[in-house]
Amino acid sequence: MGLLRLIPALAVGAALSQFPAFSDQYVQRLGGQADALRQVAAEFDASADRAGLTRQAALDQIAGTAFLDSHGQDMARVFPRLARIESDLRLLRAASPLERIALPHRMRDAETLAATWDDFRPAVPLTASGLWAAGLGFLLGWLLAGLPLMLFRRDERAAWR
Repeated sequence: MGLLRLIPALAVGAALSQFPAFSDQYVQRLGGQADALRQVAAEFDASADRAGLTRQAALDQIAGTAFLDSHGQDMARVFPRLARIESDLRLLRAASPLERIALPHRMRDAETLAATWDDFRPAVPLTASGLWAAGLGFLLGWLLAGLPLMLFRRDERAAWR
């Protein structure tokens, strides 16, 4: 019975122990994305300013051919994405790697998440946050694995009465 709980507890503990390192890599990549998008936005705004246009007016003028329409749509997506990335980045940078366990919803940039996942290689967690995450994962796995066992026992006891 204990082995049935130990195996999932170890598995969840091992998986969660990787989260602090993964979130660090995600934050680094997200920072790079923010830097790149800031540069694109600044160059676009500078071009618009030289033409005497606001950002929105410049976006409205990027039309007329298939290429310009497509480029205008691409640029229109840059600005909200940059705002979302900067918001998430501020929050994730302010949180410790262990606190980020409660913020997976802020790791929502799909492109950055996929790139981080592709390059991530699990390692032995030698940091305090990695060890704490492993312990929390072990506890969570132990509790989750024990839940079906407790329900089964109740049903078994009720059947004997």
